[in-house]
Amino acid sequence: MEPMTNALLAIDESKPYYDRIDELKAFDDTKSGVKGLVDAGITAVPRIFIQNPANIPDDDGDENPTPTHMTIPVIDLDGIHRDPLRRKMIVGEVKEASERWGFFQLVNHGIPARVVEEMKEGARRFYEQDEDEKKKYYTRDISRKLVYNSNFDLYTASAANWRDTFFCYMAPIPPEPEELPEACRDILVEYCNRVMDLGHLLFEILSESLGLESDRLKEMGCAKGLVTVCHYYPPCPQPELTMGTSKHTDNDFITVLLQDQIGGLQVRSDDGKWFDVPPVPGALVVNVGDLLQLITNDKFKSVEHRVVANKAGPRISVACFFSTSFQPSDKVFGPIKELLSEDNPPLYRETTIINYLTYFREHGLDGTPPLRHFKL
Repeated sequence: MEPMTNALLAIDESKPYYDRIDELKAFDDTKSGVKGLVDAGITAVPRIFIQNPANIPDDDGDENPTPTHMTIPVIDLDGIHRDPLRRKMIVGEVKEASERWGFFQLVNHGIPARVVEEMKEGARRFYEQDEDEKKKYYTRDISRKLVYNSNFDLYTASAANWRDTFFCYMAPIPPEPEELPEACRDILVEYCNRVMDLGHLLFEILSESLGLESDRLKEMGCAKGLVTVCHYYPPCPQPELTMGTSKHTDNDFITVLLQDQIGGLQVRSDDGKWFDVPPVPGALVVNVGDLLQLITNDKFKSVEHRVVANKAGPRISVACFFSTSFQPSDKVFGPIKELLSEDNPPLYRETTIINYLTYFREHGLDGTPPLRHFKL
């Protein structure tokens, strides 16, 4: 067991005061993440992970109980390339889902089941490989092509989340193969290439659903960048005290999410209720990001979502964010002019993706949607 992990295990929880920064650094210095705590035999959640009770679902009566009657749409893409009438129907379904829910699930999306399953296993192999090999990638330098750590906002969030993460920039300038971990290298490249193809189709559908030309969003650069984020949620000894991922909105155009069968993803409805997004075998979850809400001038919704901690883990998810993220670009995005009118004036100021992401990173998952900062 690492010395720093021992220090976390030995915390005196009865003391009213503790040096949070010291404990965050002790955890960070292990370079072993939350999985390292679980592997060390931890039986209680350290204080750095304990959330405000108001932010955690309560099985005995959450103030925002999870309704069982609400489900996001499941959209079948079968026939979209060969049947114009079928395509028109799918465009309508995506339009309604993007306006009402901000989320939908896709089946018959064109990515083979073999690739989907192997991507989940590739992410698992990375986290469950030899600890010393994995530590080679541990860093907080976001300029690196692959970044592995626990909690990007570890030092700014009010409480850490019960998960580990690695992310990599896969487009527009993909990493060299040797820059990716051997444990998931080949499948990561193959899966991301498939997701890029799916993303191009989705942006066509979204463009058409806005009444624009099919390639309008692609011409704007919405499909140019791809950041792939692989989360690992170890089993939690006290899931009632922490979260897998705090509530947030995504800071991209759209997200394509692959989740395993454990579940835990929840979405917030207009009336403030939280409801589950149950895994559908073979399906991918798609959600509208902040930048798409911004350029559509609130026509499409980027809604809050979260992941609850649970004892059943490890939970694996792979999220592909369509955004150039922190890669150099001075391109400015604002509400699409064709969507504006005297009755529908711009609601947001123009911004670059880097400026938007910088604001998001500085504030972390603090529960306040970053879009509010960019309102006119």
